[in-house]
Parts: sequence; C-alpha cells; structure tokens
Amino acid sequence: MIITPPLVPFLESAPTLIAGAPALLGIPYDGTACFRKGAVHGPHAIREISAGIESYSPFLNRDLAETNFADLGNVNLHADDPEGVARHVHEACGELLKQQAIPVLLGGEHSFTPGAVAAIRNFHPELAVLQLDAHADLRAEWSNTKWSHACAMRRILDMIPSERVLQCGIRSGTREEFAELRAGNRLLAPHAPDLREALSRFGDAPLYLTLDLDIFDPSQLPGTGTPEPGGIDWAIFQSLFAVIPWQRVVGCDIVELAPALDASDCSTVLAAKVVREIILALGNRS
Repeated sequence: MIITPPLVPFLESAPTLIAGAPALLGIPYDGTACFRKGAVHGPHAIREISAGIESYSPFLNRDLAETNFADLGNVNLHADDPEGVARHVHEACGELLKQQAIPVLLGGEHSFTPGAVAAIRNFHPELAVLQLDAHADLRAEWSNTKWSHACAMRRILDMIPSERVLQCGIRSGTREEFAELRAGNRLLAPHAPDLREALSRFGDAPLYLTLDLDIFDPSQLPGTGTPEPGGIDWAIFQSLFAVIPWQRVVGCDIVELAPALDASDCSTVLAAKVVREIILALGNRS
C-alpha cells in the first residue's frame, strides 16, 4: 500500500501508527459525484484549516495535545473507477487493522465506504453500521455503476444484515428507498433518545460509523455536493454524538465535504471540528 504523506497534518498528530489509536487517512475521490463535484479536495481542506481551530473540545473536555492519533496522509489512488477506489480503501484499512489502528477516513465522496466496511468486517464479523446522512444511498445502480456514492448503503447491505444497520437523518430518496427503510425498521429521525434505544439492539457488536456531512442543514454546511434542507445543527450533532458507544467503534468515515462550494470556509471549519471530536472520542477510550 502506498500512502501519500499529508501536505498539512491535522494539527499535531504523530507521524506513525499507534496501536489502539485513531489513524487518519484521506480518500481524495469524487468520480461518481452526480450533482456538484469538489469532494476530492475535502481531505486537504480539512487538514489545512485544522491549524485554525482549537485542539481542545469543551464538549468532551479533552485536548488533541493529550490524545494519541496519527495522520498518515492520503491513499495513493491508482484507480479512477469507484470499484477500484473501493479496493484500494479495502487494502488500506486492512493494513491499518493489522496494526491495531482505528481507521478514520476523510472523504472524498461516499462511494468508497463499502470498501472500508468490507475490510473491517474481515476483522469483526459481527460488525454493525450506523449511517448519519441526508440520503438513503440505496440505489442498486446509478450513472452506470453499482459503486456510485448513491449506492453506498446498498453495497453495505450486500455484506451486513439489515438488522445490523441503522440509517439516521435520512430525508431524501425515492419512494422505494423509504418504503424499504421503514419496512426494515432502519430509518431513524435525528433524535438522540431514539438513536440510543436503536443502538442498544446491537448489544456489544463492534460498530462502523459513516458520517455524510450533508446530514447538516445547508445553513450550517453549504459546502457539500448534494445539500438537503431540513438537516441538523451543531447542537443536535452533539446530542447524537453523545449516545454513540465510542468504545465499540472500530472504524469510521467523514465524507462529502466539497470545500470550494462554500467560499466562507465555514463548512470546512465545521467538518474539521467533527473530525476533532471523533479523534478525541476514539483516542480516549481507556
């Protein structure tokens, strides 16, 4: 596996892997974006703007300066098709897991997530998946590929039983997608008590979190490829964050930041703060 070192590290991270600690890895790809492109620049933008945010989280009362984590740069993609990118991500996550690191993937678009889930499932067969997102992503195929970002959760359901998948915050999709979500009891409104109760169904199963930033309302985060009105704000995000059992999270991704679509950079700042909170939650589990 070839990894490109970060042009700008995420704050002051360690330069090498640390067993049991989160490891950032960028996936600069947006080849299937079907509305507005730009997510390919997400990983670099998050790293670059991280120099302008505090390392301390008052919400968690933790500081990155006292947290073990590594920023390993980006996966050096040798494919421009989404299935090939997913294979690269599968390989990269497998390498991280062999060294007992916790993959934290920075997108890029959502199409690579099935590759990460497949790799982590090899190490954790009872894996459950939590999706925070505006979109159902349940298309069987979109734009002549089964590996579109619009198909990410369909590909995950090819691997993970429906009863071990939750889809929270979904507010856009086809009639058929919503019928499936409701019939499978996978659809959740972004209410923390409901999420806590639903997550309890998984027992002690290891958990993968896939967080599409378009779960935020466009008034909060306009810099994303497919914005959807009716999303969450930072306070609701914190309430959801607080009920996630971070001690069981074995991998996650943060996807769909398209920084050039928000000239104010507020979207990128919000994305970087999301990443900060996740690193702090994963890096302080003992």
